[in-house]
Amino acid sequence: MSGHSKFANIKHKKEKNDAAKGKVFTMLGREIQVAVKAGGPDPAVNGKLRDVIAKCKSNNMPNDTIERSIKKAAGNEEGVEYELVTYEGYGPSGVAVIVEALTDNRNRAAANVRNAFTKGGGNMGTNGCVSFMFDQKGLIVIDKEEVEMDEEELMMAALDAGAEDFAAEEDSYEITTSPDDFSAVREALETAGIPMASAEVTMIPQTYTELKSDEDIKKMNKLLDMLDDDDDVQNVYHNWDE
Repeated sequence: MSGHSKFANIKHKKEKNDAAKGKVFTMLGREIQVAVKAGGPDPAVNGKLRDVIAKCKSNNMPNDTIERSIKKAAGNEEGVEYELVTYEGYGPSGVAVIVEALTDNRNRAAANVRNAFTKGGGNMGTNGCVSFMFDQKGLIVIDKEEVEMDEEELMMAALDAGAEDFAAEEDSYEITTSPDDFSAVREALETAGIPMASAEVTMIPQTYTELKSDEDIKKMNKLLDMLDDDDDVQNVYHNWDE
C-alpha cells in the first residue's frame, strides 16, 4: 500500500506475523458467531454473514475453518455470547481513535481499553466524542498485481455496481461504497472474478492528525500495540497520518 493509502492509514492491521494471523482467525470466528446469531447460518439469506465470509477469505481463512465456525456458531457449543462494544477516545496530541470490541465481558473490555489509552498517552472519552470525525464506508482494496482487468474497465465495473468512488494508489485500487451498497458492490466484483485483498465496512477519517514529536509517535505506537494485544479488540480506527 502507498503511504497515502486510506487503507494503510485508517486501520491498524493485525497481520504482523503467523501468530497474529492465528489471532485474526479467532477474531473472525467471533464475527461469524455474531452474524449467525443475528441472521442464521445460511449465507444465502444472511447478507451480514456473506460479508463476514468474504472478509474471512480475504484474510486467507481456509473454507473448512469458515464452515466449522458457522456450524459452531449455529450450535453455540460453548454457550459464549459476544456483543459488539465501541469505545472512543484520544491518543497523543488529539489523535482520534475508535475501538471496536467483541466481548463476553464488558467490564474487562472497558478496563483494558481504558488502560491502553492511559498508557499510550491518551484518554478514553464518551461515545460520540470522535466518531463524528469519521465516515462509515464500505472499502474494497484490490492489489494491482492480482487483477488482470485494466484500470478503466475495473473502475467502470465498480461504479456500475454502485460504488461511490474509485482511487488508484501506488500498488492498489481502492473502491469506496456507502454501507448499504457495500454487499452489492462486493458481490458484483466477486462474480466478475476480481480478487480482493480486503473488503469490509470501515471508518474513514475526514481529516488526519500528524504527530511531530518522537515521544508522541512512541506513545501512539504503544497505544495501538496494547490494543492489538487485547483479545477482545476487533478493529481500531484512527486519524493518525502515519
